Order: sequence, then structure tokens, then C-alpha cells
Amino acid sequence: MTEPQVWTLIGVFATALFGMITLMSTMFIRIIRTEIGSLKTEMSSEFRGINQRIDRLDADVNALMKHAFGIDRG
Repeated sequence: MTEPQVWTLIGVFATALFGMITLMSTMFIRIIRTEIGSLKTEMSSEFRGINQRIDRLDADVNALMKHAFGIDRG
């Protein structure tokens, strides 16, 4: 092989390697963003569920106090 052919092959391989690194990093970043978004959605739905259970518990405590002691806290 002549020297220009070697430099051409080096350039082709370097370009291919750079392209693969770019593609993999782009895909990795996209996957991480998707996973963080789904985790955010899941956590926020869990917190909403906890709030609903606490609100329901408050209503149950109010009903028990009204029934047991005739006290209405609400």
C-alpha cells in the first residue's frame, strides 16, 4: 500500500469510529431522558396516590370521631 492509501484508510476508519461514538452517545442520552421521564411520571403518580389515601384517612378519622364522641373536626 502506498502512503496516500494508508492515510485514506486511517481517515475512513476514524470517520466510522467517530460516527459510531456519536450514534451510541445520542442513543444513550435519549434512553436516559426517557427513563428519567418515566420515573418522574411514576413518582408523581405515587405521590398523588399517597395524598388521596391521606385525604381518605382524614375523612375516616373525622367520621370515627363524630360517631364515637360526637365531635366534628371538619
